[in-house]
Amino acid sequence: MTSASAHSEGKARPSRSPAPSLPRFETLDRTHAQTLDMLAQFDRLLRHVDDNGPDAIARASAQAIHDFFGASARQHHAEEEQFVFPPLLDSDDAELVQHVRRLQQDHGWLEEDWLQLAPQIEAIANGYNWYDLTMLRNALPVFTALYHEHIGLEESLIYPEAKRHQQALQQAAAARDD
Repeated sequence: MTSASAHSEGKARPSRSPAPSLPRFETLDRTHAQTLDMLAQFDRLLRHVDDNGPDAIARASAQAIHDFFGASARQHHAEEEQFVFPPLLDSDDAELVQHVRRLQQDHGWLEEDWLQLAPQIEAIANGYNWYDLTMLRNALPVFTALYHEHIGLEESLIYPEAKRHQQALQQAAAARDD
């Protein structure tokens, strides 16, 4: 007797621990919007610091940037690595798999970039003058361009494909329950 037929005859399936729920794509999309906003704020911060030094406005802005890229952006990448990418990496579509691998590589590069930027931003957030504004001016365009390309690929190809995959799984589960 199959599991489906046992279920339809009213027999209970063995209990098991619940699987983690998938992140809502609206949440992932919202984080992308926040990322783009934070990158623009980062650019404004550098211009502000150039004119005003690490004043109260600069410190508050730097702290918000530090908090976002040090926590929210990292959590977002971890959720993608755990929930969005694995099913796509199992695809027979070699081009799709190549794009997912590129995004995984991007996550590593974004982390490396952030680890170099974070102490500088933290210095501004704390009102110190030892930050290297030239380094920040040179690094921010690279960080920003990578994030823009990364988000563009996720939203144009990866998220739609992940949503289709998730929908197919939900339809298959609903069909089993009928």
